[in-house]
Amino acid sequence: MDRFVSTYTNKIDAKGRVSIPAPFRAVLERDGYAGGIYCYPSLDAPALDAGGERLAKKIDGLLAGLPDYSNERDELSVALYGDVQILSIDGDGRIVLPEGLRQHADLQGSVTFVGLGDKFQMWEPGRFEERRGAARAKVQDHRKLFAAGSGRLGGDGDEGARE
Repeated sequence: MDRFVSTYTNKIDAKGRVSIPAPFRAVLERDGYAGGIYCYPSLDAPALDAGGERLAKKIDGLLAGLPDYSNERDELSVALYGDVQILSIDGDGRIVLPEGLRQHADLQGSVTFVGLGDKFQMWEPGRFEERRGAARAKVQDHRKLFAAGSGRLGGDGDEGARE
């Protein structure tokens, strides 16, 4: 599998280290990372965005779509690349979360790792549960947008087969 999927919660030790889930490390290895991850404060959530080369290429592609020297490109570059930290992964699969990143996401005792396909996020576990609840509620509200033909996302709604 070449996508970050699933959710894992790991403890932060006294030195600020946390283990990246093994399935995420496997994706990073296939992605060609060089012993570290790109990590930056999420632009729209109290979380951290992280990933490997695929994430960096997506950011490059996003910036390439904006005119050189434009305010939009400069602002996005500052917001993303200006705050990126490259976090080394030690032999035990751990990273050290710098204090500034920990403060942004309010990470203290544990971190919830959330797979988002080409990247993953790191959340304070309680905040992530709130986020997950809100996301599920929104998907339920808008599930008709995802329906294809007679298929459905699932659930116990009234959208079953009709005679």
